[in-house]
Amino acid sequence: MRHSKRHSEILRILREEGTCTIAGLAARLEVSLETIRRDVKPLDQQGELLKMHGAVTLPYQVGEAPFERRMRDFAAAKRAIAVQAARLIGDGDSVMLDTGTTTSLLGRELLKKHSLTVVTNSSDIARTLATVNGNTVYMAGGELHGDNGAAFGRSAIEFICHFKVRHAFISIGAIDAETGPMDYSLAEAEFARTVLSRGENRVVVTDHSKFGRTALVKVCDFSALDTLITDRPPPAELGDALVRDGVELVLAG
Repeated sequence: MRHSKRHSEILRILREEGTCTIAGLAARLEVSLETIRRDVKPLDQQGELLKMHGAVTLPYQVGEAPFERRMRDFAAAKRAIAVQAARLIGDGDSVMLDTGTTTSLLGRELLKKHSLTVVTNSSDIARTLATVNGNTVYMAGGELHGDNGAAFGRSAIEFICHFKVRHAFISIGAIDAETGPMDYSLAEAEFARTVLSRGENRVVVTDHSKFGRTALVKVCDFSALDTLITDRPPPAELGDALVRDGVELVLAG
C-alpha cells in the first residue's frame, strides 16, 4: 500500500520503540485516538503491524524467539527504566540480576560502570558484562531454558545463595495491588524470589504494561521490596499498596 505521511511516522515509531500504545501514538503525532485507530486499520490489514490490547507492534519475524519479541515490546520504556536503575549502581558495587528483557537492557547500561561483581542466571547478561571494565561475573548453572538462555532449577538457586550483594534486581510478568509481583513460570518466580533475598537493596524493574495484570505464580509480598522502578505512575490501588509497605516508587525519566 502507499503510505501517507502519518502511516510512515507510525511505522518509524514502531521501528524505534518496538511496541506503542494507541494513546501514545496519538500523543506523539498530536491527533485524536479515533484518527490513530483509522490509520492503524489498513496497516494491520496489510500485515505491516499487529494490533494487541490497545497497542500496536511490528509483525514478528520468522524464526524469532519469544524472548527477542518481548525485547521489542515497549522497548523505549524498558530502556528508560534500565537507565534509571543503572543510576543506583556505582563502580565497584555487587549486583544480582535475574533474566528478563528489562534486566537484559540494564546489563547493557552497566557497561558504563567499572569493577562490578555480577551474579546472574542470564547468559545474555553474563556475556555482556564478563571480561570488560574489570568486572567479575558469576553465572548460575542449572537447566538451561532455550527461549531466554537462562539457567533455572535447584542448582541455580543453591549457587546464588552463596552470595550477598548490594543490589538485587528482578523483572516480573505482572503486578497488582492484591497479590503483588507475579510471573508466569514457577521456575522463574522461585529464582526471582531468591534473588531478592540476597540483596541489601531489592528492586523490581517493570514497565507499565504489567500493572493490573495477573500471572500464574506469586513472586513475593510487597514487603520483600525496597524499590519499584517503572515508566508511568501505577493505578491508585497499586500505588497505595506500595506506600503501605514502604516500597519506594521511582519513575524513569
